[in-house]
Amino acid sequence: MDLTDVWNRVLGGQPSPQLELVLIAGAVALIAVLPWRVWRITRNVVTIAHEGGHALAAVLTGRRLTGIQLHSDTSGLTLTRGKPRGPGMVLTAAAGYVTPSLLGLGVAALLGAGKITLLLWIAIVLLAAMLVMIRNAFGVLSVLVTGGIVFAVSWYASTDIQAVFGYVIAWFLLLGGVRPVFELQRKRWRGRAPDSDADQLAKITGVAGGLWVTLFGLVSIASLVIGTTLLLPH
Repeated sequence: MDLTDVWNRVLGGQPSPQLELVLIAGAVALIAVLPWRVWRITRNVVTIAHEGGHALAAVLTGRRLTGIQLHSDTSGLTLTRGKPRGPGMVLTAAAGYVTPSLLGLGVAALLGAGKITLLLWIAIVLLAAMLVMIRNAFGVLSVLVTGGIVFAVSWYASTDIQAVFGYVIAWFLLLGGVRPVFELQRKRWRGRAPDSDADQLAKITGVAGGLWVTLFGLVSIASLVIGTTLLLPH
């Protein structure tokens, strides 16, 4: 396969799967999000998206990105340098919890346009860019495993398998973007998250942390609703 074939394969359109397969993909995503024992593992993917959101917002707003850490307890840390206040810091801190849902919405839009292979290769490029900034062993392993799975599906799997995999990713990001917001607020009620993104935003802006959590929740739920309409065949 030459470069032209690869390019055509990536940019070419693929037919959408039948409604039954879309619903099966949604059921698989639910299984990956709802049971706690499964969520302890799959939440690492949401953490990658979360920290990637912080990192991208930092770069786009002119902050200096110095490193990203992903931990085995599914927590993460994105280190940046710049002004401790101001729009750049606010956008960087606010990006984490909304990024998985917004990514899910973008994935749903690409799937609706039939760009399944393109979607998978965009994911690979983003993971590769993130890998450069990872600063701990578990983080490197998490990104490599995730990227390896996506690459294997994009390169070796049939069109039908790619489609189902893409829909599972979309459903997972849309559903998995909602749960961490509720987990965050539950931890805040119990006093177990004094340095959460919402509380850091409260210190920076003077807006109550609960209002920031509400904003995160509204974005994630709206993304789920809109994404669902994009994913279900018309």
